[in-house]
Amino acid sequence: MKTYLIASIKMTLVLLVLLSGVYPALVAGIGKLSPGGGGGETVSRNGKVVGFANVGQAFTQDGYFQGRPSAVDYNAAGSAGSNKGPSNPDYLATVQAPIDTFLAHNPGVTRDQIPAELVTASGSGLDPHLSPQAAYLQVARVAQARNLPEQKVQALVQQHVEAPFLGILGPEKVNVLQLNLALDAVK
Repeated sequence: MKTYLIASIKMTLVLLVLLSGVYPALVAGIGKLSPGGGGGETVSRNGKVVGFANVGQAFTQDGYFQGRPSAVDYNAAGSAGSNKGPSNPDYLATVQAPIDTFLAHNPGVTRDQIPAELVTASGSGLDPHLSPQAAYLQVARVAQARNLPEQKVQALVQQHVEAPFLGILGPEKVNVLQLNLALDAVK
């Protein structure tokens, strides 16, 4: 028994050093090589940080494209989704509110035209992307609010559609922050 106990203590100490020291240091070192140095890739406009490239933000004005709702109020320190199922009354009320808001701000759009991503949070609650279809659905509202031709706003969306990774992995997507920044630059 003494043999097993000593071996167990040695293995525990080795794993403690590896998993509490070496591995986190390795991951942090690799993170320092990534864009943003492991602190997140910031997006700047005129020398001022306006957001993070991979974290969604709340855009509520009609002149901007709206992204996905967030279960954590877009707080990257508390990434989380909801554990509520589709039959939970609280969840249904949570989803109904953005549906009602979207329909009120987008006349001519029917309930069944609204993609799920415009009214439900992603698993992390921080997703900065929409499908091109969700962005195109908002073109009329954004164009009207900014007094721009719809074709110009639609072309701007098309310019910001990102292809799937390696052309096959994942869907096409639009980064809402990048699209809204490009929209602000339109004269």
